[in-house]
Amino acid sequence: MACGALAQPAAEAAARHGWPLDVHPLPPLLHNRPERIAGEVEALVQSLRGRYARVAVGYADCGTYGALDEVCARLGVQRLPGLHCYDLYAGPTVVEDLTAREPGTYLLTDFLVRSFARTVVHELGLDRHPELRDDYFRHYTRVVWLVQTTDPAERTELRTLAQAAAERIGLPLEVRTTGPGGLDRALAALVTGDGRPPAPPRASAGARPR
Repeated sequence: MACGALAQPAAEAAARHGWPLDVHPLPPLLHNRPERIAGEVEALVQSLRGRYARVAVGYADCGTYGALDEVCARLGVQRLPGLHCYDLYAGPTVVEDLTAREPGTYLLTDFLVRSFARTVVHELGLDRHPELRDDYFRHYTRVVWLVQTTDPAERTELRTLAQAAAERIGLPLEVRTTGPGGLDRALAALVTGDGRPPAPPRASAGARPR
């Protein structure tokens, strides 16, 4: 099972590497209420256990402050490493450096760029009350987009959306290319259980979010 923000990239990684798995997502908007994540993960893991030989948790800590780790330990399942998905894509050292150099850094992934109008603008009420922008983003100084896609056409499309997102909240945009490798390696460790790097990609229909 996976965070909705990671479900499609996880399914694409499974297709590239031929991993025999299904991806069952939880709603990505749970990130707006992280206190609910651990309970939702527990319920989904329990519901899947009778259907699969093994269930793994495609979440980092994601703002649960250890509550998700308590659930994983109690259920005997593994989760992805890191504090959040930014660590998975860019690596914790890079993320720490970005925020240490400029604490007011607002990070975007490809998923957040695509869904910004819904997951940020609408959910925070900025489409209805644009004056709330200063309440939410007063202390931010820049937007950094961590680029996962390697497709030039998709990158061009997302660059336009990322620029629009940064302008919507009145911040300059910086672009850092991470590629999908960090998430692939973390998923490989989760799938194999031994931390080995992913096998070379092969042609496969792979898994899709369900």
